[in-house]
Amino acid sequence: MIKRVLAALALTAATRCGADAPAPPSPLAATSTALRPTRPPEYYVAQANLYFDTLDTRADPMLVPNYAALVARWEWPPWYLLTGYEREGIVAQTRLALFAEPSTVPTRDCRAFATQPFARCRVSFTYARGGCPIYEEFTFNDAGEMTFIEAWSDQPGMRPTEDANDPWAEAPGIRRLSTRVPGLGNPAGRIDPTAPWTVAVAQRDPEVADLMRRAQSFTTSWLQAFRDAGRDAFARGCGWPTS
Repeated sequence: MIKRVLAALALTAATRCGADAPAPPSPLAATSTALRPTRPPEYYVAQANLYFDTLDTRADPMLVPNYAALVARWEWPPWYLLTGYEREGIVAQTRLALFAEPSTVPTRDCRAFATQPFARCRVSFTYARGGCPIYEEFTFNDAGEMTFIEAWSDQPGMRPTEDANDPWAEAPGIRRLSTRVPGLGNPAGRIDPTAPWTVAVAQRDPEVADLMRRAQSFTTSWLQAFRDAGRDAFARGCGWPTS
């Protein structure tokens, strides 16, 4: 009898512990590295080149990449951080940028990778004031839609890595946002700035928190970032002389 009582108590305790245990993370919270390519390498390279066509005055302005509905673009300093959000917005914002600073992108080296970001490019823009080397990465969902764009100035001290033996930032520990944002790894690659799992990550990752804050007030935060960057941000990012 005593053994039966002890067994019953143990079962009850185990049941309670199971009920109190934290729920497994939602698949909607996955990060981009959970996904694998669903298209051939040539597809991702072509999409990346389409993106640079949207910033090239020689290309058809009506041709745009296969953007996801909530695509986001993050450009590290000295640029202006969250510089595009949502499909319609990012198309309009990119066209505005091309109007304000006409450019061509004659030098491009875009490659596909088996791990996210699936497309990575080293390019050089040409502006009236000179050339501007950029390193840029593109994240995709299972539908082949572009979900996240991340850019760095290709200048010393501004790249994601200064390792000359790692030109495509393949080493572990690279400081990139695309692999830390919850939601980019679900099949739709859809982020949700106010979801519980996003809030939880943002509490321990200030850069994710900053991205989500800006996504909820895009225009205001972009204008503030533009002012904060200073008048010589473009020159610093492109490696031009500053006054």
